[in-house]
Amino acid sequence: MAIDLHDYEMGAAFEGDYDEALIELQERLAHIQAAYISKAKRAVIAIEGWDASGKGGTIRRLTGRWDPRFFEVWPIGAPTAEAKARHFLWRFWNKLPGSREINIFDRTWYGRVLVERVEGYCSESEWRRGYDEINEFEAQQKDSGTPIIKLFMHVTQEEQDERFRKRLENPWKRWKLTEDDFRNRAKRGEYLEAIQDMFARTDTRWAPWTAIDGNDKKAARIAALQHIADRLEEQVSMDPPDVDPEVADLAASHLGTGEKD
Repeated sequence: MAIDLHDYEMGAAFEGDYDEALIELQERLAHIQAAYISKAKRAVIAIEGWDASGKGGTIRRLTGRWDPRFFEVWPIGAPTAEAKARHFLWRFWNKLPGSREINIFDRTWYGRVLVERVEGYCSESEWRRGYDEINEFEAQQKDSGTPIIKLFMHVTQEEQDERFRKRLENPWKRWKLTEDDFRNRAKRGEYLEAIQDMFARTDTRWAPWTAIDGNDKKAARIAALQHIADRLEEQVSMDPPDVDPEVADLAASHLGTGEKD
C-alpha cells in the first residue's frame, strides 16, 4: 500500500525523556558507525522532505557522536552547468560512500521527479523516465553492498508556516528563509501530487520509503534516528571486532597488557 502523508500529520508530542532518549540513540548510533568502520561496510541515508520539516536538525543529531572521518553530509541544491551537461544521476555517483563510510544526502536524486518536475526544469518524458532510472540506480547500490535508507520528513502547511514565521523573527535564522521557500509553498498541491507519485513508483523492496511525522520536532527526531539505527543494524554484525593479533602483541610488549598480576 502506497504511503499516504495524511497518516503522518498528528504531531503527537514525544512521550518520555527526550534528552535521555536522544543520548541513548546517539550512543547506539556511535556503536553502529564503529561496526561499519571495523567491518568495512558502507551505507547511504537519503532524506527528503518539505522546507522547514526538520531535515537539518535530524542530521545534526544523527551525526552528533560520529567520527567525522567516516561520514559525509551532502546538501543537494540546484545542479551546476557541469552537472546539467550530463545525465542527472552523474553528480550523485561521485558522492556515494566508500568502504567504512556512511554518507547522508540532504535532498537527493529525487529532485528529478519532484522540483524538476514541478518547476519544469526537465521535460515530462525525462521525469517519467526518471522513476525507472532511480529504481535501477538504487538497486545497483544495494546489489553492490550499499544499502539505501530513505526518509521523507512531512509537515502540514500550518506547521510549515509557523516555522517560516519563527525563522523570519529570529535574526540568526533569517538566512534560512529564501524566495524558493515561498515559490515551493505556492505550489504545494503540485508537490503533493508529485510526492504521491514518487512513493507509488519508487517504494521498492530494495529501497523502501519511510515517512516521518515532522510536526513535533522532538518526536520526529527520535522516530527518524530510531528508524535509521534499526535499518543500519540490519546490514552489519554488531558483534564487537576482535583485537588485531599484531596490535595485541604490540600492546603486550609496550603496555604489559598480556601480563597477570
